Amino acid sequence: MRFNDKVVAITGAAQGIGRQTAIQAAQEGARLLLIDRSRHVHELAATLASGGCQVLALEADLEQWESTEQVFAAGVAHFGQLDVLVNNVGGTIWARPFAEYQPDQIEKEIRRSLFPTLWGCRAALPWMLKQGHGSIVNISSVATGGVNRVPYSAAKGGVNALTRSIAMEYSGSGIRINAVAPGGTDAPARLVPRNEETPSAQEQAWYQQVIDQTLDSSLMHRYGTLTEQANAILFLASDDASYITGVTLPVAGGDLG
Repeated sequence: MRFNDKVVAITGAAQGIGRQTAIQAAQEGARLLLIDRSRHVHELAATLASGGCQVLALEADLEQWESTEQVFAAGVAHFGQLDVLVNNVGGTIWARPFAEYQPDQIEKEIRRSLFPTLWGCRAALPWMLKQGHGSIVNISSVATGGVNRVPYSAAKGGVNALTRSIAMEYSGSGIRINAVAPGGTDAPARLVPRNEETPSAQEQAWYQQVIDQTLDSSLMHRYGTLTEQANAILFLASDDASYITGVTLPVAGGDLG
């Protein structure tokens, strides 16, 4: 029960790694603030509440500062505290060689995979500073070294940099901030796809190159599981990692990114 009496906020909680992290945090006693732009976050909240978890689900567009600020304020008003934040929003929208990206696609990739983490940290820090303690885990990616995802790689490189910089700035405040860098991860089909366009044969071939490179780069030559990712996230979030801050931990079967 590492999170007994703690309030854990998880963004991008409706599916994938965020959903699995929420399920496991609930099993360890957390009170949960679940944030997602999708209404499916309420379905997860209802399931967890039926098992006895104290949970609040809120919808927000975390690519925008105003909605991010508002949703964190609402969560703290409800629970009275914020002990842990898992910044999980992000993900590749397109997969293609960099010269094939359109300028608006590059901007959308950066906005999707960098700004929600940047805004989440900015929104959570004032509350944690008032408390004198807190733990933030940002979800990065080992795709900072990968093919056909340069804008996404740049965004996740930014997540690594802000993780280290914030850790340095607030090292004496009782706040730890770390990142987990997942590799390829097996997950069910997304409830809300990141890209609703039907991929062409060429786009499918480019995405297959991503899969091949991911498997080749992993020393274990396999994808990870959602549980394996959530285990690492919750370790860094917990007091078990009390002497760890400013670190980006690859969870990718030996691929260091």
